[in-house]
Amino acid sequence: MAYATTNPYTGETLKTFPNATDEDVSLALNQADTAFHQWKLTSISDRVKVLKKAADLLRARHTEYAKFLTLEMGKLLSEAEAEVELSAAIFEYYVEHAEQQLAPEKLPSKDPAVTEAWLVHEPLGIILAIEPWNFPYYQIARIIAPQLAAGNVLVLKHASNVPQSADLFEKLMLEAGLPVGGFRNIYATRKQIETIINDPRVHGVALTGSEGAGAVVASQAGKALKKSTMELGGADAFLVLEDADLDKAARWAVFGRHWNAGQVCCSSKRLIVIEAIYEAFIERYIAGVAALKAGDPLDPETSLAPLSSQGAADDVRRQVEEAVAHGASATVIGSEVPARGAFVRPVMLTNLTKENPAYYQEFFGPISLVFKAKDETEAIQIANDSPFGLGGSVFTQDIERGKRVARQISTGMVYINHPTAVKADLPFGGIRRSGYGRELIGLDLKEFVNHKLIGVTDIDGNF
Repeated sequence: MAYATTNPYTGETLKTFPNATDEDVSLALNQADTAFHQWKLTSISDRVKVLKKAADLLRARHTEYAKFLTLEMGKLLSEAEAEVELSAAIFEYYVEHAEQQLAPEKLPSKDPAVTEAWLVHEPLGIILAIEPWNFPYYQIARIIAPQLAAGNVLVLKHASNVPQSADLFEKLMLEAGLPVGGFRNIYATRKQIETIINDPRVHGVALTGSEGAGAVVASQAGKALKKSTMELGGADAFLVLEDADLDKAARWAVFGRHWNAGQVCCSSKRLIVIEAIYEAFIERYIAGVAALKAGDPLDPETSLAPLSSQGAADDVRRQVEEAVAHGASATVIGSEVPARGAFVRPVMLTNLTKENPAYYQEFFGPISLVFKAKDETEAIQIANDSPFGLGGSVFTQDIERGKRVARQISTGMVYINHPTAVKADLPFGGIRRSGYGRELIGLDLKEFVNHKLIGVTDIDGNF
């Protein structure tokens, strides 16, 4: 596995990093274990001071940090700066809430012999985080912020194409005052990942990535009897009901499908439009997509970024070709994209049948799958006819109707009149092949802790 920074816009490989040696892995685990025994005894109020300092540092140098995201995976600079801000906000959420959310909980008991019962939340040890390239900082922040607040320590295996982003985040946390070993980035191989999972000092695995990677790592964690959380793929449905504000719905559809060049697990990948307003919506949507401008992601005029690599671009094109070969209609939208860089010209796929493999696939790029539904009932059926269950959207001017429809969509998240969003103070996660477990807020804070019962009784003699 080669760790390297290759600029997706220029194709130039700027820096490479050697794989970790077995000695590197052993040292990282030893340092993490040593740090844990110190960190778990640190008060929550002192732990979150480190998170607050990290947030301050991110904001103080936000453009500097953002440029590395653009350099390594091609993200628009404006989107990169927004990711830096989101990461800082996640740290600050736990600064504000962790102590209260981790407070011991007094439990009621009807047994007169139990005078007190408390549930306490204690850290476990080392957590392995395996993260993807599409949000190089945010993916780290949303796992390390709650876990460090809870008293755990982390070892990170980041994606091979964002090695400098991973290194920068480790240095950020050290500068913020985290003890050495509290958060270690290692350029691990697949074999070494299994070694880490099997180490008795490691107590859990959090992975964000593909279904394939999730299945392998979840299996390894299961064999080692370690808890895991999985945030995997998605094919979010974007329902446009007949009473929707079409201008608003079309604008959000363009954004929801094309931010981060469409490389988002919770991107609005499947547009499901009621037949009565289908033509009017599609006209607006095509016009919005056609207005996107592909180019240098550092240029503020650019609104469509390259994909993360040429390989990623080639994979998406092959998926489109396969979909067309199975009967789908492909509408190419907008101007030609630059010849240089890992660009993919936006495509809209229609006439998708269930026999077409694309019907059930995730497209990680600017490809829109569009479906016409005769009514609300059929729209919900199409939305739920997916192996994924991450997020979704419902557009309607009747909010109560939107809530009712949202409750019938089988996903971990549904937004009304907005694409599936990522916020520092809202939970994130899905069901089915989109994974299991939840990230952010108090749910993530308690994913990898020991929920210990402490009971006090006053009984003389035998039970």
